[in-house]
Parts: sequence; structure tokens; C-alpha cells
Amino acid sequence: MSGQRKRIAECFHRLQAEGKTALITFVTAGDPDLDTSEQLMYELVEAGADILELGVPFSDPMADGPVIQQANERALAHNVSLANVMELVARFRTQDQQTPVVLMGYLNPIERMGYEEFASAAQNAGVDGVLTVDMPVEESGNYRATLSKVGLDTVFLVAPTSGPDRSQMIADASSGFLYYVSVKGVTGGIKADFSQVRETVEGLKALGGAPVGVGFGISSPEDAAIVAAFSDAVVVGSAIIKQLESAPGQAGIRAAADLVGQLRTAMDAAVGV
Repeated sequence: MSGQRKRIAECFHRLQAEGKTALITFVTAGDPDLDTSEQLMYELVEAGADILELGVPFSDPMADGPVIQQANERALAHNVSLANVMELVARFRTQDQQTPVVLMGYLNPIERMGYEEFASAAQNAGVDGVLTVDMPVEESGNYRATLSKVGLDTVFLVAPTSGPDRSQMIADASSGFLYYVSVKGVTGGIKADFSQVRETVEGLKALGGAPVGVGFGISSPEDAAIVAAFSDAVVVGSAIIKQLESAPGQAGIRAAADLVGQLRTAMDAAVGV
């Protein structure tokens, strides 16, 4: 087993020692092309991202709103595959051996590749964790065992509707971090009720296990600052992709990185760093 599994845990330990909350940025791999994605990964880290979440392009991303759906469509128009995403991570690892990378996607491409082949390819590329949106925790035993064998963390989503028993089951199955979906809906949708989110996150933390990250309802530095005060991680995706869309080429990359810098500054101020 490689030491890769330690990257996510070490990231959270370091940030905890520094009194910071993790900033997890989401972009779709291959949107608008793989070269742009690679440059964007470096720029997001430079701007303050602690963990990079890479979306694997998929034709029916059921958990995602229009912004990320369109990002998937742009990537698929260039025939970006799961294998291409692995190659992207491997290229990133030639320059950055520290920043954790989590793949976020859907089960079909993994099933087609096969769990063992997928796990081996992801581990060899330098992936640290995998979030498979439509993998029911009740059916995930073989999946988790296969990924864990090569040191990959398995991140699961817990929703406002999960209930205490299922939330405990999901928390027990999650490694790396537990991802709380702060709204009843898709990414980039309605704004979350952060007072309710805080109460739920505090309950999830009490379950023990992995750190708790919050996403799906965070669209501004102000939102990120509120959530940073009570969560272990803040996840932002659609707002970053909107900035990437705002201008072609380097200008879009700069706009996305500028937003991440603003998120980082607001989060640090909220926790008194």
C-alpha cells in the first residue's frame, strides 16, 4: 500500500493545527479541455484550495444543477473519459505531490472499468479519494474494500433527509471526509439555511469518524465564511465554474482563481486566522 491515503488526513491535521477550515474546490475535468483543467488545478492551489475535487464527466449527472451539467457536456464534447481524468491527475502529480485529489463521479464508468482496475489506476495516478454519488452505502462493501486495499479514501454524501440511523451508517463508511449536502436539491441551486446546516453538522461531528465538509449551497465568500465557522471543510463548485465560463482562456482561469482567493480570505477571517 502506498502512503497516498495519508494526504487527506494530513491535510486536515495540518489545517486543524493552524486553526483553519479546509477549502475544497470542485471543477469538472476536461472543461473546457484537459490542458485548461491542469493549469486550473495549479492555480486553484496557489489561490488557497486545500483539496481538489475533480468531476469525472458523465452524461447524466443527477446530483448536479445546470452549471455543472453544462460543464459535463463541454468535457464530453471533447470525449474526456475516466482514463483521461486519471492521466490528468498523473500529470498534476509531476508538479504537486502534496495537494489531495478526490474524484467525484457516478458508478457507471467505474463499473465498466471494474473495481480492481479502477482502484489500481487511481492509486497509480495519485488519486487520494473517490466520491461516487450513486453508490448506496448499503451496497458499498466490495467497493470500499477494493479501494481501501490500495489506500484510497471513500467519501460519501449525507443529506438533510438521511435521518439519524442512516447518517450514522454513512459516517461509519466514510473515510477522508464526510460530505454533507446542505440543501434538498442539486448543486448550484437554492441557498442553504445555514442555521439549520450548523445544527446538522454539529450532530454529524458527534457521530465520530471523518471530518465533515459542507457543499451544494455555498456560492459566495460570505456563505463560505459562515460555514467555515462550524464545519471542517467548505466545498465550492458551481460558483467557480461560473467564473471559468465568464471569459475564454487565461481570463477565465484568473477569474476562477480570484474567487478562490476571496473564499480563502473570507474563511480565514471567519475563524480568526
